[in-house]
Amino acid sequence: MSTDGPAAITSDEPRLLPQRVFYSISARIGGSGLDCDSFEALRGIWRAGILGCAVAYDNRQHEIPAAKIRSLRWHPVRLLSCLTSRYYYGAKKQYLDWYGARQLAANHFDLVHSWSGDCVRTFREARRRGIPTVLEIPTWHRNKGKVKPTKTKSERARESLPWPRRWLEALPVSRQQILEEYDLADLILVLSECAAETFLAAGVSSDKLYQLPRGTDVTRFTPGKSPDLFRAVYIGALIKRKGVDLLLEVWHALNLKNAELVLVGAVHDEIKPSLARFAGSNVKLAGYVSNPEAWYRDASVHIFPSTCEGSAKVTYDAAACGLPQITTRESGDVVVDGLNGLVIPCGSKGALATAIEKLYHNPSLLGPMGEAARRRVVENFTWDHYRERLLRAYSTALANAQTH
Repeated sequence: MSTDGPAAITSDEPRLLPQRVFYSISARIGGSGLDCDSFEALRGIWRAGILGCAVAYDNRQHEIPAAKIRSLRWHPVRLLSCLTSRYYYGAKKQYLDWYGARQLAANHFDLVHSWSGDCVRTFREARRRGIPTVLEIPTWHRNKGKVKPTKTKSERARESLPWPRRWLEALPVSRQQILEEYDLADLILVLSECAAETFLAAGVSSDKLYQLPRGTDVTRFTPGKSPDLFRAVYIGALIKRKGVDLLLEVWHALNLKNAELVLVGAVHDEIKPSLARFAGSNVKLAGYVSNPEAWYRDASVHIFPSTCEGSAKVTYDAAACGLPQITTRESGDVVVDGLNGLVIPCGSKGALATAIEKLYHNPSLLGPMGEAARRRVVENFTWDHYRERLLRAYSTALANAQTH
C-alpha cells in the first residue's frame, strides 16, 4: 500500500501528473463533510493546473471558476423526490454516473477521479478509452472485511420481485456495482490502516491501495482554555454506528462528580431510547451546530467510540483544537494511543469506562496530550498535506495504469 509521510511532502522530486482530470461526486462542492473534502481536492487539482472538469450536485465555492464545474442542481431526478431517501439518493448517484460516462465519451481527459458508488458506468467508459481511474472510498470495503458470496440471499430475492418493485429496488447502487468499481479502478484511495485492511482481506492487492488521510483547517480549529469542570464532548450524528448508545450507558454508570457530557449533532430516532434511559442532568444535548470549533475549545476531552469510519473528520478537528481524545482504531489514525489520546477496543464498555476514568482522575495528562494532538495535526494533517498527497496519488495511478 502506498503512503506519504510528512517527510515526503517537502520533496522536490519530479513526478508525472495528468493534464486534464475529470472529477465527479454525488455531493456538493464547498460546505461541510464530503462537500468540504471535494472542495479541498478540487482546490489542489485546480491550483496544479490540471482540472479539466468536475461534476457535482451543486457548487458552493468561489475560488475555482464556475466554468470548470458542471452543477447538476436542476437535475431530472428531482421528479423522484417523493421517494424515500434510499431510493432518491440512489437515483441521484445513478444519474451522476450516467452523466459522467457521457462526459468521458464526448471530451478528452487523461485521469478520472470519482467516489465509491458514483462511477461504475464512468469507469467502464474510462476503461474502454484507456483512461486511468482513481476511486475514493469514504469508509471501508463494501464487505467490511467479511467473506460474502457473489450474491447474497436478499440480493437474489430482489431480482425475482415483480417488475415495478424490481425497478424501484434497482435505484440504489448495488453491492455488485461497487465491487465492479473496485475491479475497474487503477488506484483506490483509503483513509486509514483499518480501512485498508478490509480491502486486503477481500484480496485487493496492496499495490492498488493508496492511503490518503484527510486534513483540517488549523487556522479555524485552534485550542481554547481548559474548562473548570471535566467536560467531555462528542461531535457527530447521534447514531449507534458511532457508539453513542455505548457512550451514554457508560457515562451514566460512571456518574462522575463535576463532570459533563455534551453531545453535539443531530439526534436520530435510533438513539432516542438510550437518551431517555441514560441522559441525566450531566448530559447536555446541543443539536446540530455550525461552529463545532467553539464546542471543542470549551471541552476537556473529545470522545468518539465509533464502530466504522474511514477516518472521522471530527478527530482531525478535535486534535487541531488541542483536545486529547478517546476513540477507536475504527475511527482512523489521527490518535496515537498514549501520545495524544487513548485508543480503545471497539464496542468495549469496560475499556471506554477505564479510559474516561483515567483522564478524569489524571488531569495532568490532558495538557501534554492536547499539545501533542495539535502538533501532530499541524505537522501531518493540514489541507496542504492532503492536497500534496492527492497529487502524488495521481502520479501513482498513472504509473499503475502503465503497468496494467
